[in-house]
Amino acid sequence: MASRQRSRLRRTLLAALVAASVAVPTAGAARPAAVPAPAPAELGPLVRVTAADLDARYAANRDAVRAAERTAADYGDRKRAAALRAMAGPNRHFLSFDGRDGGRSVEVVGDLARAEHIAVLVPGSDTALGSERFRDGAVALQHRLGERAAVLAWLGYPTPATASVAAITSGRAEEAAPGLRDFVRELKAAKPAARLTLLCHSYGSVVCAKAAPGLPVAGIVLYGSPGTGADSAADLRTTATVWAGRGGSDWIAWVPHLRVPLPSGELGFGADPLAPEFGARVFDAGDGGHSDYLVPGSVPLKRLASIVMGREPADA
Repeated sequence: MASRQRSRLRRTLLAALVAASVAVPTAGAARPAAVPAPAPAELGPLVRVTAADLDARYAANRDAVRAAERTAADYGDRKRAAALRAMAGPNRHFLSFDGRDGGRSVEVVGDLARAEHIAVLVPGSDTALGSERFRDGAVALQHRLGERAAVLAWLGYPTPATASVAAITSGRAEEAAPGLRDFVRELKAAKPAARLTLLCHSYGSVVCAKAAPGLPVAGIVLYGSPGTGADSAADLRTTATVWAGRGGSDWIAWVPHLRVPLPSGELGFGADPLAPEFGARVFDAGDGGHSDYLVPGSVPLKRLASIVMGREPADA
C-alpha cells in the first residue's frame, strides 16, 4: 500500500513539473526588470592573498556597492537600497561585486589571508543579492570552523525561483558552472596550500555538478539536493570526495528523481545523491528542513564543518 501511495505521489509531482514547464514561463514574462546598477571597476584576477591586497580589494568593492546603492535609491527601490547599504558596512568584505542584472557577489567571512581551510557556499533557488539568510549561514559556519578557516558566499549566478521551470531544468546551472569553475581555480592558484571544499545547497548542487570535472577541491558536498543531472558520483569526473546529506524534514525528499525529455531540454535531475548506487558518502543531516542546514548549533552545521576541516562527520 505504501509503495502504491509513493508511486501515485511521484506521478502527481511529475505531472506538476510538466505543467510548470508550460505555465511558469508565461507568468515569468511579466516580472519587472532588474534594478539598474553601474558597472564596477575592473579589479583583475585574484593573484595574491595578503592582508594588504585583500584590504584594497574590499575597499574597491565597497565603493561599488555604495554606487549601486545610490542608483537603487534614485530608481526608487528602497528595499534594494537598504540591502546594499548594509552590504557596504565596514564589517562586510567582498572579493567581487557587480550590481547589474540582479547582482553577483562573493563575500568573505573570516580571515582569508590566514585561512588554511576554505568553504565555498553555492546557493540554490531564491537567493538574491543581499540575502540575509545566505550571509547568516556563512557567518554561522565560519564561527563553527574557527579562526583558521574562511567561508566564501559565492553568488555567481541568477538563482532560479523555487516555483519556476528554471528550478527543475539545468539551464541556469550550465550557465553558472564556468564562472564557479574559474573562481575556484583562481582561488586555488592564489591559496595553493589551503584545503577547498564546495558546499552546494539545493539547486546549487546542480551548479557544482556541472562545474565539478577536474576542479581542484578536496570535497564536494551536496545537501538538500534534488539531484545533480548525473547518474553517479563517478559521472562528476572529480577526484574530490563527494558527500551527500538531507534533513529528515526536508521537502526536497519528495521531488521525483527522474529526468523527462522535452523538446527544449529535460525536466528533473535524475538519481538521488543519497541512493547507495549513486556512490556518494552519506552523512547524517539531522531532522531539519530545507533551510535549516546552516542554523547555529544544528546537526548539519556540525557535520558540514567537520567535512570542511577534513574530519569524519561523525566526529562533530
